[in-house]
Amino acid sequence: MKDFPLIYLITDGEMTAQNFSKKKSQTLELIKIAASNDISLIQIREKKISARFVFELASEAAEITRNTGTKLLVNDRADIALAANADGVHLTARSLSADTIRRAFPKNFIIGSSAHTIEEAENAKKQGADFVTFSPIFSTPNKNKLQGIENLCEVCEKLKPFPVIALGGIDETNYKSVLENGASGFAAIRFLNNAENLKKLAADLRG
Repeated sequence: MKDFPLIYLITDGEMTAQNFSKKKSQTLELIKIAASNDISLIQIREKKISARFVFELASEAAEITRNTGTKLLVNDRADIALAANADGVHLTARSLSADTIRRAFPKNFIIGSSAHTIEEAENAKKQGADFVTFSPIFSTPNKNKLQGIENLCEVCEKLKPFPVIALGGIDETNYKSVLENGASGFAAIRFLNNAENLKKLAADLRG
């Protein structure tokens, strides 16, 4: 993965069988912009479409990110990620464990893991994940219990130099605060699924 801070674009999850063709085009265009602006990581996170459609999207996305500084991950489905020539997988609480993936997949296969407690983050590190997302930091739809900056600070301190990526309610008003408090980077859905935000953010970070 590229140098810190790690910026992690997660697709918006609004793809369906009905809108697949249109949304795929829009998503691939966003991925082109992300890759050309050196966004570190992209996660294909589309739970409403079939495995076949996820594979199709990931395959075409992988062609865009190949030979760039941007790494492409697929949510949950390591098998699809590998078949589509993506760079890795992002594991959820319901996924296979990181150590299972680490044993069965290529050595350079990137493994990200979701964590909502310090214990989950520590376990992911022990099991061979490359990084964790820790969430939710700030207020976000459908998430009640917030971690806040204090818990983020604690997990970053406990795991350093292991990469902890902050997730949840992060936008242009607060992303600097998570970086200042120990996060190796940040992930976002709403904020980063916007081409202008991606371009401005990349320019600001290049500074």
